[in-house]
Amino acid sequence: MLEELRITGLGVIQDTTLPLAPGMNVITGETGAGKTMVVTGLGLLFGGRADAGRVRPDAGRAVVEGRLRLSGRAAKTVHARVAEAGADPDEDGTLLLSRAVTAEGRSRAYIGGRSTPVSVLAEIGEQVLAVHGQSDQLRLLRPAEQRAALDRFAGPEHEKLLDALRETYAQWRRVEDDLADRRRNARQRNQEADLLRLGLDEITRVNPQPGEDDELKAEAQRLEHIEGLRTAAQIAYQCLVGSAESTDSSPDAASLIGTARRSLEGQGGVDRTLGDLAGRLEEAATLVSDVAAELSAYLTSIDVDPGRLQAIYERRAALRALTRKYADDVDGVIAWAERARQRLAELDTSDELLEELDRERRRLADEVADLASRVSAARREAAARFAEQVTAELAGLAMPHARIEVAVLPRPSGRGEPSVTIDGVEVGVTPDGADEVEIRLIAHPGAPALPLQRGASGGELSRVMLAIEVVFAGAGGPPTLVFDEVDAGVGGQAAVEIGRRLARLARRHQVLVVTHLPQVAAFADRHLVVAKDTGGAVTTSGVRVVEDTERARELARMLAGLPDSDLGIAHAEELLAMAARERRA
Repeated sequence: MLEELRITGLGVIQDTTLPLAPGMNVITGETGAGKTMVVTGLGLLFGGRADAGRVRPDAGRAVVEGRLRLSGRAAKTVHARVAEAGADPDEDGTLLLSRAVTAEGRSRAYIGGRSTPVSVLAEIGEQVLAVHGQSDQLRLLRPAEQRAALDRFAGPEHEKLLDALRETYAQWRRVEDDLADRRRNARQRNQEADLLRLGLDEITRVNPQPGEDDELKAEAQRLEHIEGLRTAAQIAYQCLVGSAESTDSSPDAASLIGTARRSLEGQGGVDRTLGDLAGRLEEAATLVSDVAAELSAYLTSIDVDPGRLQAIYERRAALRALTRKYADDVDGVIAWAERARQRLAELDTSDELLEELDRERRRLADEVADLASRVSAARREAAARFAEQVTAELAGLAMPHARIEVAVLPRPSGRGEPSVTIDGVEVGVTPDGADEVEIRLIAHPGAPALPLQRGASGGELSRVMLAIEVVFAGAGGPPTLVFDEVDAGVGGQAAVEIGRRLARLARRHQVLVVTHLPQVAAFADRHLVVAKDTGGAVTTSGVRVVEDTERARELARMLAGLPDSDLGIAHAEELLAMAARERRA
């Protein structure tokens, strides 16, 4: 649950803190006091779009901070994601979230005091929060949203089936597009393939090896200076170990080091320092011996075939011919050849390949048809249960004679989208299946079943939306639910029933409700009032918790606009007593 929400510099709110409780939290206030800013702040905190126009000019930036305490599966998922982002919960297990937006539109997000991408806040929001407002009601009027609502109700196994359909559909469309492109552009593909084959043939004849151009360049440089290299090595070798053919009586380095070492060893027993130096000369003698051996091997290897340099020149010329055409160096030529081979496979328009692709296309089309048929059957089964449960909720929302129907209809073909045959009927198909889903309302006995967008008034639509959310909440969902004036257009007994349903939701969820209805506010476990202060040069708003007498006065204001009316307060106290009895029951 969300334990606390602090908002600074957002809209009319200068700086306020909302202490939130488990159960049902109600937020009320005069029109324009800033209730919507609370929902806007929640949206920002959980990764919503940053709107610089909402930032108070005098503040320069808006900051929303929240303290989140989680348990169960949501806690495990969220804490794992937070750990991936490099953040940690607080010592008491709560999670501190923060979002800042400047007047220039720059946005920063923080978890546990550590900077993090805004997308991480959005991922956390998907796990812990669901916001429902009047815009959600309008969205529910769209057929795609009605289908999504039914799919959500159908459960995780149905979602797995849908995922399999979407994956198979994508494979089918890729094969279909590939086959059509190969047939449509066969001539251009063949021309491109011929050019690629010519290049590959040329590269294959030369057969370049990785790094070969650098190796040949280095070898050519050695061969071009071979006499200088041989002379230098020979002189160095003779200086180190002498030469059997040499008549020079000058001692070599190895002999001199040996003489020096023996001289020092003779006195090493008298002075330990000379003994240590003799040991170091022995190491020097070993190093000189190793260098002499390597020089000997070098002198042997440097005698090469006189025709080798010419062969290198010719090989480098062949490699340069390739690098002029295909890449900057030999490694690039090899990479070009590999890409060319892959592209040749893509350009293949042989009859054998076209037949193979056609067989794969038909196989995938049959698989899509089978999966779409199973999805349709699952939707029809879920539609009956969904309609029954939502209808039962409507009976408790002062719509006792209303019924909900959920029609799952075949999607007509011929709309410019692919089609498959299911049970002998050609139907259009999308990644979401071959169905059109329509939620219909029968407002009273004898009334026709009409789509929600045609058959529901504003108040009825609010109650249908709430009934659907109650049904969803019974199957789990995020731990915190936010309702932003979903009771618009409702009054009287229907308003009482909405309050009762929200209170019932609050038994298993934390519920935040922004409302104008006293009948709804009376059911709250915690009542927060947004109050506007116009005494200064700039209008500001703050939030305070109201209890007992203050709460009755707020309900009286909501009932009749007269917070100090004895009659209004009496009516408010009666409403609070009724709601308390309902909650206890």
